Formats: sequence, C-alpha cells, structure tokens
Amino acid sequence: MARVVALALLIGAVALVVFIRLAPSDPLRWHQMPGAITNRDLEGGAMRRVTGDLVALDAIARATPHTRVLAGSVSEGMITYVTRSRLMGFPDYTTVRQAGDTLEIFARLRFGRSDLGVNAARVDGWLVRLAEAR
Repeated sequence: MARVVALALLIGAVALVVFIRLAPSDPLRWHQMPGAITNRDLEGGAMRRVTGDLVALDAIARATPHTRVLAGSVSEGMITYVTRSRLMGFPDYTTVRQAGDTLEIFARLRFGRSDLGVNAARVDGWLVRLAEAR
C-alpha cells in the first residue's frame, strides 16, 4: 500500500511539473497593464515607473536567460515577456509599456501567491543595466 501511495505521489509531482512547463500562455490574458502603475513591490510581483527607453530595455530583457517575448513589440510601444525559472519552469510575466519618456513595468507570477521577490529582483536588475547603458 505504501508503494502505491508513493507511486501516486511521484506521478502527481511529475504531472504538475509537466503542466507548469507546458501550460500555454494566453497573450490576451497576460499582455495587458493595470490602470495605474506605481513603484511598489507586490506579493506576487512588482511595478516600476522609470525614465527610460523601451528599445534599450527590450535588448536587456531579451538577453535574460529563459526569457522570451510573448506579445507586443517596440513599435507597438508595449511588450510582454515570459521568464521561466530554471529548475521548475514557473512562468513569470513582465509587461513593459513606453509612456512618453517613462517606462511602466508590471511583473507578476502565474502560479502561487508569492514569488519570494524574484520578479522585483529581475526588474530591478534590468533597470540597473538600463541605467548603466545610458
């Protein structure tokens, strides 16, 4: 009986990992911004407003490991990136919008309630690199 339970738990864990890695990302759901972006950390993400250029930040984001564009483009003025954690493949979504000379950034997790500060750290790292590039 214990082996059956252990096997069932193992199969469940593998199925969860496969689901997390392969679950599709719907651009209609994730390629959007909330009404107001402020500089704050969230339980499952972060928001930032900084002076900057979307072209430069796009190059930085695209160079980030495990990150790809989900939707949008520089010419549209808004891009959403998906960054997956290395081990489990958890997807985090970061939407960046150019508003005049300001970049509005909204980073958030997809699964769970807390990202343990991962989104804020990634966005702040991007912003450090952006400031260094000026």
